[in-house]
Amino acid sequence: MTIQWFPGHMAKARRQVTEKLKLVDIVIELVDARIPLSSRNPMIEEIIGEKPRLVLLNKADMADPAKTKQWIHYFEEQGIMALAVNAQAGKGLQAIVSGAKEILKAKFDRMKSRGMRPRAIRAMIVGIPNVGKSTLINRLVKKNIAKTGNTPGVTKAQQWIKVGKELELLDTPGILWPKFEDQEVGYKLALTGAIKDTILNLQDIAVYALRFLEATYPDRLESRYGIKEIPEDVVESFNHIGARRGCLMAGGEINYDKTAEVIVRDIRNVQLGPITFDRVEVKVED
Repeated sequence: MTIQWFPGHMAKARRQVTEKLKLVDIVIELVDARIPLSSRNPMIEEIIGEKPRLVLLNKADMADPAKTKQWIHYFEEQGIMALAVNAQAGKGLQAIVSGAKEILKAKFDRMKSRGMRPRAIRAMIVGIPNVGKSTLINRLVKKNIAKTGNTPGVTKAQQWIKVGKELELLDTPGILWPKFEDQEVGYKLALTGAIKDTILNLQDIAVYALRFLEATYPDRLESRYGIKEIPEDVVESFNHIGARRGCLMAGGEINYDKTAEVIVRDIRNVQLGPITFDRVEVKVED
């Protein structure tokens, strides 16, 4: 499996982030709550360094609530504050400013003791494409100021976006693409819609999804598709789901491509309930 990593874009984004880090007090790192590690740029620690950080687990409504709590604890154990949010619905966003103020309290207290006038917190939002950066910005400022989409280079000029009187956001200085040699990470990114379906084989993605559901959410598998387990020959499961969901070709044969689309779409539309694909217990054991 070959996946393009966009090294040119990555190098440019890294330079831009590094340059603009000097202008901000804090970095707000946006990740997908369903895949809190797989949706992070692996170079983020190196790029940000010692700069204060707030991690937002976006799309929390689509993730397993119990697992989200585990991930928040995981980040907190590393000394990083993490919050669950749903930028699309505007849920949990009120905690962002208070969280940033808590993280930066010591710095602003020092500034005050030196006679410096109070000012708004300056922040920069980073994250991989399609994790919801533009949606978050638009929700925070309550207007469509940031263009939504995954096209790099949308912002031409540097500008500060005011969020009330307490927070100023520096436009995302570049897009930090995900880097993944791990095929499983690729499947997770594809399942959650972070990368284009054309990059991976949709049938392979659907097979991964069925195996994952069997191992972690077997009740969802049975409830949605009437399947208790996935046999070694996964074609049997495709035949069952395809027939059940009407994914048929002329002559009554199962359309496997259509069946794969149904499985992937069901997951993305939360038809199998909120799911978290990154398992915090696995990461801790590693």
